[in-house]
Amino acid sequence: MSFFTDLAHQYIDGEWRPGKGSWDIIDFNPFDGEKLASITVATADEVDQAYRAAETAQQAWGDTNAYARRAVLEKALRIVEEREGEIGDAIVAELGGTRLKAAFELHLAKEFLREAIQLALRSTGQILPSPTEGKENRVYRVPVGVVGVISPFNFPFLLSLKSVAPALALGNAVVLKPHQNTPICGGTLVAKVFEDAGLPAGLLNVVVTDIAEIGDALLEHPIPQVISFTGSDKVGRHVATVCASHLKRSVLELGGNSALIVLDDADVDYAVDAAVFSRYVHQGQVCMAANRILVDRAVEREFTEKFVAKVASLRVGDPADPATQIGPLINATQAEAIAALVDQTVEAGATALLHGQVDGNLVGPSVLTGLAADSPVLSQEIFGPVALLVPFDGEDEAVRIANDTPYGLSGAVHTCNVERGVRVGQRIRTGMIHINDGTVHDEPIVPFGGEKSSGLGRLNGDSMLDAFTTQKWISVQHGRSQFPF
Repeated sequence: MSFFTDLAHQYIDGEWRPGKGSWDIIDFNPFDGEKLASITVATADEVDQAYRAAETAQQAWGDTNAYARRAVLEKALRIVEEREGEIGDAIVAELGGTRLKAAFELHLAKEFLREAIQLALRSTGQILPSPTEGKENRVYRVPVGVVGVISPFNFPFLLSLKSVAPALALGNAVVLKPHQNTPICGGTLVAKVFEDAGLPAGLLNVVVTDIAEIGDALLEHPIPQVISFTGSDKVGRHVATVCASHLKRSVLELGGNSALIVLDDADVDYAVDAAVFSRYVHQGQVCMAANRILVDRAVEREFTEKFVAKVASLRVGDPADPATQIGPLINATQAEAIAALVDQTVEAGATALLHGQVDGNLVGPSVLTGLAADSPVLSQEIFGPVALLVPFDGEDEAVRIANDTPYGLSGAVHTCNVERGVRVGQRIRTGMIHINDGTVHDEPIVPFGGEKSSGLGRLNGDSMLDAFTTQKWISVQHGRSQFPF
């Protein structure tokens, strides 16, 4: 099948149908500008239809035996495995992911599906003691009901599945809104996988739309009890505010400004490899990317020379070519913004050890150093192929610089002394940090999330139980209670 032809629709209550909005979202290949699909946007009324279909379908699904839910997820995994080549091609075409990136995303997507399969059987309850004679306290884990999922453009297939699959496994229904730049990989392709896996109609609905059409209808609707959002901290703050005003839970996986720290006893060659991957994988369009590379002055010269040489060797070009390591940014707006950021930072006094050339949406890698301590670029997320090299003297200064950001998502420390690295990592206010490794990691059973402006809550493993179920206390009094009046 042709994903970009057959799946260019809304998917509501098990039906593929055109949206009823007054305009279309055009899906372009970011490398060559080819029009991939045109999708008429869903209206607020269609969002309402999707949520109501989800609410109706969820009642029976929540009562379905967990082993039966697990079987649907097992079939979904087999479908992804069977169609892996086609899905990889779609990732390359729709978001400009390189072949390496597509393989990386698909590997993780399968791992997260495997974890969701197991999660279906982990929603267990408890029996707790009571100070009252003859009383039995039962605590049940029950589905929250309906979950709204809003996914980003950078890893759309993975990050949609990451919330959709566990929410379904735990007995919920879902309404998914993919990013406008990746409506197929992040939305309707996910729906097709589950449709073909035998998921009953209404349990997963996909609305391809935009805030310009529906406003906050996706967030304000009374049916969803949880909104799972992955994206920028600016939008995440708005999502959190709206959810809080309607007393519903939000799980927010937001931006980052990670620091990769190279201490004076690090294996420099290995640290260079980790830093190059951590900064430039998927053109730097990764929330965990190492925006800032902090290097002890004792090894600064050696590290810088080797880092710049390796970055200069990266191949920029067609993401469909297996040899390409840096493909296009997602759109012209992003490419222009990154190019302008580099120019402005250099004009403000930074030194460009490499100054990436721009060709359409292709932006070559840049390496900047000599930044003033108060340079605005040091405290913001850079969603593009730009590395900032920052020298430091000793652990205390490294920790201070690493913490000097409103974000706290990921990070890394390189040292020949593992326990030294752990001690430094414990001082950095971030949700995740990796010793002698890169900053870009996600594993299905390990809590994933950030501190400060990098989000609220955690996903993965047992954290999914907290995200997509709620607890219900049912007490049973054996015998008669004594009442004071």
